[in-house]
Amino acid sequence: MSVSRGRLIVFEGPEGVGKTTQLGLLGAWLEERAIAHIRVREPGGTPLGNEIRRLLLDPASEVEPRAEALLFMASRAALVDRVVEPAMRRGALVLADRFFLSTYAYQVAGRGLPEDEIRGTNRFATRGLVPDLTLLFSASAGARLERQLLRGSSDRIESAGAEFHTRVAEQFDAFLSPEWQREHPECGPIEAVDAAGTPEEVLERVIELLASRWPDVFPALGASRP
Repeated sequence: MSVSRGRLIVFEGPEGVGKTTQLGLLGAWLEERAIAHIRVREPGGTPLGNEIRRLLLDPASEVEPRAEALLFMASRAALVDRVVEPAMRRGALVLADRFFLSTYAYQVAGRGLPEDEIRGTNRFATRGLVPDLTLLFSASAGARLERQLLRGSSDRIESAGAEFHTRVAEQFDAFLSPEWQREHPECGPIEAVDAAGTPEEVLERVIELLASRWPDVFPALGASRP
């Protein structure tokens, strides 16, 4: 089935928190129930975005912070225009692996770029599109590191260093402050998800949260376990 109005649901969090795994599990859960949705990731999702992704994540690439931010925005603009907005017009749910919060975390907090300039550039890239909900996953530093080690080799951003990733993780924590959210309406509502436990346990938390917000779209958990 499709919903009367498409919704953009973003999966966010620092490296190793398990958000991509949860996006895939939720996508499979929706597919089993014939709920119209698409899955996208940043950067990527279009021919331009995929080429930008290759460049940005290649450990051999040398990309200055301002150029890095602008490349992310270029990928986002193409993704919104060519994939996200058309899907939402069709009434589909859009599950996005990262969106604007990652820019605040990685390029503003991590790289030290000015927030006001990043904010304006994002508004231009997205034409003011605001996520309907962002699920912000959190896990201990030890659990995140363990998951990263299991993944093997690191990309350019994952290899940025401990101090960089500490700033990024601290910024993700700051996003949960009601005051921060009031001051950043362009990011939409943000809900914390405890990423501790098995993937199936975390998925239950995700579905419960979504069902409480949109009971017309997400069936009651007790009657619809994956």
